[in-house]
Amino acid sequence: MVSTDDSLSLLPSSPTPLLPIPDHNHTQSQYISRLRGWLTYAFASEAFAVCSLGLFLPVLLEQFARENGVLLPERSLPCVPGTGEVQAEGGRCVVRIGWAWVDTASFSLYVYSTSVAIQALTVISLGGIADHGKRKPLLLSFALLGSCSTTLFLFLPSHSPLWPICALLAITANVAFGASIVALNAYLPGLARDAPEVRAGRLAVDEAFRHLREDDTDLDDSAFNPEAAQAALKDWHTLISRTTARISARGIALGYFAGILALLLLLIPVTLLKGSTFSLRLCVGLSGIWWGVFTLPAAAWLPSDSTTTNTNITPNKPQPRSTIREIASAWAELGRMLLPSHILQLKHTFLFLAAWFLLSDTFTTISSTAILFSKTSLHLPPTSLMLIAILAPCSGVIGALTCTALQQRYAWSNKRVLLTLVLLLTVVPAYGCLGFFLPSLGLKHSWEMYILALYYGFINGSFQSYARALFSELIPRGEEARFFGLYSITDKSSSFLGPLVVGVIADKGEIRNAFWFLLGMVLVAWPVLAGVDPERGREEAAGYRRLDGEEEEEGDVEEE
Repeated sequence: MVSTDDSLSLLPSSPTPLLPIPDHNHTQSQYISRLRGWLTYAFASEAFAVCSLGLFLPVLLEQFARENGVLLPERSLPCVPGTGEVQAEGGRCVVRIGWAWVDTASFSLYVYSTSVAIQALTVISLGGIADHGKRKPLLLSFALLGSCSTTLFLFLPSHSPLWPICALLAITANVAFGASIVALNAYLPGLARDAPEVRAGRLAVDEAFRHLREDDTDLDDSAFNPEAAQAALKDWHTLISRTTARISARGIALGYFAGILALLLLLIPVTLLKGSTFSLRLCVGLSGIWWGVFTLPAAAWLPSDSTTTNTNITPNKPQPRSTIREIASAWAELGRMLLPSHILQLKHTFLFLAAWFLLSDTFTTISSTAILFSKTSLHLPPTSLMLIAILAPCSGVIGALTCTALQQRYAWSNKRVLLTLVLLLTVVPAYGCLGFFLPSLGLKHSWEMYILALYYGFINGSFQSYARALFSELIPRGEEARFFGLYSITDKSSSFLGPLVVGVIADKGEIRNAFWFLLGMVLVAWPVLAGVDPERGREEAAGYRRLDGEEEEEGDVEEE
């Protein structure tokens, strides 16, 4: 005879948060519709990320500034001469923004940095709103805002007193993109739990632990099999993990495919118009139209929050009555989250964020360093750099899908896949370091860069997919948007550190020395990621809401 108290010890901690919470009944066709909506928005938004954010928009911003800038030191000659004017030789090009003179090459960097800061404030402020049943309205609102801001570049000529509006449009578009992606990522844990195979696994867990149900107190405990119950629970967690990885990989692959397809189409006007400002405006504007058009089917397929299964709203959680109170609550919650006591409650969640901080910076820095090295040391022409920019995401599509297939075949955990990918990443900087010792290998020829782009893209696509999947397992239920906002901020806040160090290395000597720094970054990040225990992280996330003063907040709401 197995007592109820003995059965409780089967679970890593208290069984309540780990046992599946009953959801609304939805058909498989409804689940497929939700999944299509999620994937379609990835297809819609990633074209803007690859084409505009990654390529055309920084160049366009610099071009806007240059066409309205003047040459130092006189500040009288235009950087771009008009008809009949003679091109001045030498001199740095600057443009006046308000009361300050800004280098035109730095203009786009300032715009990007500003947008990242505003994006961080936005996702923190609105994360709680998304977690309280307004995820779809937020996603669609930001999609509309970003699409319109990007499309307006079609109507903004560079030779106009209103040209500085380009900075406002670019900032708005990037903030809207980042906020909508946070809302999109917040759907991922619920989508995985709603998958048919995961729901079937949940039923198996329910059956295994039927003796814990209040309405089954008369069951004969002798029929309870502790080993089978524990195995059912473990299988359910494994199903969630693999399903999350599979959905995430499909989103990454489809998004990359959209970016590649849009990039190939947009290269046509850029080539025909010889890279003119109008051609760049056309490309950015068309990426905004792409974003808006393909958001329409996503809006139709994604369910309203009131009918979504696994809306992830914590039962009995107090709902602030206004947007202002919700924003204030979001910042108060962030303050609590970052207290040492709360970090210890979610030790493995924050340990993963530390690893993500290091690794996302490493991937960003390797990409920018490789492009800079190709241009300055290998002297590759712009067409070759464009080809490299296309090869990497193409390989990323293959990588994301291949790793998913291998995981299903060999039953690897998400963590093991990530650790393997990080080890494979060490080959990239290590190969660059070989150039110090080998006369004809180690990035000495242009063909090596093409192979490296394919290899790096394969790893990057898989890494982005599995990092998102693993993190989704470590998030407290009902806090998806808030924690994915922190995930996004961690990524963006680290993106300047590596490039800054590489810039200093390049200024002080040969840029190839940067590969030693990159190799060190990977080797430091690997043990941090290895220290993450997904099982313990799931337990910590499951018990988090009962330890954060929620009862006090609920009492305050009732008093009001």
